[in-house]
Amino acid sequence: MSITSLLPIASRGACCAPLTRAMLAAADAVDLARSLKALADPTRLRLISIVAASEGQEACACDLTAPVGLSQPTVSHHLKVLTDAGFLSRTQRGNWAHFALVPGALDSVARLLTSA
Repeated sequence: MSITSLLPIASRGACCAPLTRAMLAAADAVDLARSLKALADPTRLRLISIVAASEGQEACACDLTAPVGLSQPTVSHHLKVLTDAGFLSRTQRGNWAHFALVPGALDSVARLLTSA
């Protein structure tokens, strides 16, 4: 029996295909994890969906509580997380905040996973 036959197959290079593009850098992985964490909540995904489906991809906070069935403070918390993560922008109009999708923000998450 040769010494090479005692090594695991992966260390012999027989089973692994070479990388065809650069892998995700450590800093990009941290940023992506932060973004995915912000998205990894059913309420936040629904809020993004509601804003995306609204005219001009913008919605008033007053229109976001009833569809998700949560209190205004809870919805405000979720909207803040999405805004801090860069998925939504916020503008104040009188007493109400309006939220809009940040162009390309969702695309940038997908791009980090699929390109170098």
